[in-house]
Amino acid sequence: MNQPLAYVHPEAKIANNVVIEPFVSISKDVIIGEGTWISSNVVIMEGARIGKNCKIFPGAVISAIPQDLKFKGEKTTTEIGDNTTIREFVTINRGTKSKGKTVIGNNCLIMAYVHVAHDCIIGNNCILVNSVTLAGEVIIDDWAIISGLSAIHQFVHIGSHVMISGGSLVRKDVPPFVKAAREPLAFVGINSIGLRRRGFSNEKINEIQEIYRLIYLKGYNNAKALEIIEAEMNPSKERDEIIIFIKKSERGIMKGYAKKEA
Repeated sequence: MNQPLAYVHPEAKIANNVVIEPFVSISKDVIIGEGTWISSNVVIMEGARIGKNCKIFPGAVISAIPQDLKFKGEKTTTEIGDNTTIREFVTINRGTKSKGKTVIGNNCLIMAYVHVAHDCIIGNNCILVNSVTLAGEVIIDDWAIISGLSAIHQFVHIGSHVMISGGSLVRKDVPPFVKAAREPLAFVGINSIGLRRRGFSNEKINEIQEIYRLIYLKGYNNAKALEIIEAEMNPSKERDEIIIFIKKSERGIMKGYAKKEA
């Protein structure tokens, strides 16, 4: 439904059953899939690729140029998957020549006032709570939840099934399956509630707990902990995901929680 009070560039490719409310602005070089609803006062700029059955609430700005002085007008995109909800006043910048695109996956919930900077890659089934801010080139894997008012440093990688506490400053990589809290951000356990909700067995949760005991609670450095894990624990999808994540971490992973002496 093309609202007469909305502006849709004639070169934009909009599926027939997309709902566009009044005062929306859609630029050229935009593609929007079937069943998507776009509320009033949304601005969708060049390079947006929006999937099917998405919901975009008032005031959102999708695919604005990067807030990066190195950006020179190169052709880049913002890609949003199917069934993703973008709430009020979210801002999502398109990519730069670094990666060429900013990506948000399927079935995500991006709550009000979230900012997603250039070249971020967000997986499927992620939740970014109100006022979360991502700097450029952040990677967030599937099923991660970032609680409100958290700020994520440039180039940080957040693993799958992670839960990060509200108001966190995330300066280091956060490995899969964990909970992160306190200042500075630290390991506070594994995300056992989230894992159970997603069908992980008690045996699998215990395996993940044992891996993180070796990494965070036994006093080993990361290299020694990984050596023990590889030597003594049977290979599994989860074990290998943790090992690969830590080995590939460029910023280093967050530390374990250490009590301060009185």
